[in-house]
Amino acid sequence: MSSSITSWVRLEPRIRNTDMNAGLQARIYDPLWLLARQWQFGEFEGEDNGSPVVTHWRAEAAPLTRYRLGPAGTQTNARKYDGAHLPLEALVERETVRPEADGDSQPAKLRFAAEAGQHFLRLLDLQPVKSEVRALYRAAFIREYSFAPLSEAQREQLDRDSLAFLDLMTGRVPDGRRLAAAFRPASSGEIALAPALKIDEGDRAEVEKAARLWLQWSKALFSEPEADDAAWLPERMEYAFSVGARFSDGERVLTAPEYYEGRLDWYAFDANPDAKLGTPAENPIKSITHTAIPAPAAFRGMPAARFWEFEDAQVNFGAIDAGPTDVLRLLLVEFALSYGNDWFVIPVELEVGALYRSISMVVTDSFGERTSLRPTAELPEPFSTWRMFQQSPLRGSVQPNPSASQFFLPPSLVKSLESKPIEEVLFLRDEMANMAWGVERVIESASEQPLNRFEQQRVAALPPPPEAKPTPIYKLATEVPDYWVPLVPVKRSTGLRLKRAKVLRLSGGEEFVAARGEVLNSDNSNGAEIFEEEIPREGIRVTRGYQLARWHDGSTHLWIGRRKRVGSGEGSSGLRFDSLLTR
Repeated sequence: MSSSITSWVRLEPRIRNTDMNAGLQARIYDPLWLLARQWQFGEFEGEDNGSPVVTHWRAEAAPLTRYRLGPAGTQTNARKYDGAHLPLEALVERETVRPEADGDSQPAKLRFAAEAGQHFLRLLDLQPVKSEVRALYRAAFIREYSFAPLSEAQREQLDRDSLAFLDLMTGRVPDGRRLAAAFRPASSGEIALAPALKIDEGDRAEVEKAARLWLQWSKALFSEPEADDAAWLPERMEYAFSVGARFSDGERVLTAPEYYEGRLDWYAFDANPDAKLGTPAENPIKSITHTAIPAPAAFRGMPAARFWEFEDAQVNFGAIDAGPTDVLRLLLVEFALSYGNDWFVIPVELEVGALYRSISMVVTDSFGERTSLRPTAELPEPFSTWRMFQQSPLRGSVQPNPSASQFFLPPSLVKSLESKPIEEVLFLRDEMANMAWGVERVIESASEQPLNRFEQQRVAALPPPPEAKPTPIYKLATEVPDYWVPLVPVKRSTGLRLKRAKVLRLSGGEEFVAARGEVLNSDNSNGAEIFEEEIPREGIRVTRGYQLARWHDGSTHLWIGRRKRVGSGEGSSGLRFDSLLTR
């Protein structure tokens, strides 16, 4: 037949049997040819194709016993820490919640003070005291520990909702802040009751019991730090802290220099061999000996091991679009398609809040041979460059390569409940004014409600009606909203800093625009000096909010923490100097 581009010959099988069993058997008619192909592709060159059967693992566990909040130091006696009772997030993020009962300062936490006073009255009602006498005691506590009256200047600073709440609660419930200051037991542990309450001697034990129960409830309600114990760095707007454990050959210190996202894991810590936290040598070190049967690692989309097994269609590695420079994607595809069945998993149960160090790993295969596995750092090149779950050395440390056999399982939370932000500050760049700003968008009001500063800003007086002839007016500077706090660049020996400054109100007086929230006021009296590189062109957003979590021992922890996220870009305050306007 002559060749043609429009016709062809194709061979097709002709099935004479309707039964498909013979076709599904996949019979091999030439096994010698298949063996030759296996030899040709080098499948017979394996030195030992035995599968792992049993593994023996020996390790040491050193629990965390010390912590230090703030930047990493070289030598210090740190505080004690027990990860079994408190998660790291609560330890690091928590800040003081209960304010002091000071009538001269600006009132705060009014809702908590009122609800705490109501709870004390409930506990007082549960005591076995005559009802008519109990009513007298209730009135005495409300009268003696009522909310202090505010001055005119303090009332002007409060928002309308907080004023309404304070006026409603005054004379109805005692102030919980004043109760805590009055009930605080002395060195003897006794509850102090004011003589003005006129508590009968026969009822004093019941009233003291109610006060003691109330103090226990108030102390356990919030997780608050000890005195002078803060991990928040205002110049970096992030947390920094260190934890320590001790093995038989010395102390190990891990430092988290940049923590701000609300989730702690092993990769947030760096090895800090230069620091010493004073971990005592008598801490118990637990020896671990674990024997297990390794199981092949499995994941979605891996190649099927059986001949007629249908592979999972939910994952298609062939659809991954990887360019020549996409090294991570290429490695993922190479691992999944070529080496995915070379990995085995050994189940091990470990306690959280400890630093583990592997001593030995012995694997027994199906041929009965025992092989001792070493860490990859002890192998020759190029295998020694591979790492996993290993802390890198802290920047500036003298030890370049920390131990590769260590594994850190931090006492961190899997998930916590987070409230809406009670405070939100937006740090942004203003290229037109050639400076940066801290914009207080939301702050916490005195009644503990989010207060929008834009809605509460002071509205300037309306200008007078225009005259018949326009009059030029010289303005030294345009007015900036009172919730915009300037950050002026200042040169320091360590680099360029952004120092919190003040803007003079254009009302004719000497009143300055000041920050009202905790984020811009959590610094020394000289004002915050933020590192210039901490505020990029896209800006940052810092929030404060309540966090609630339950730990594995059943305890509940409530604290206030901060988060730092990406901002919303550049902004403009409208600040201009030396303007000539007409009206």
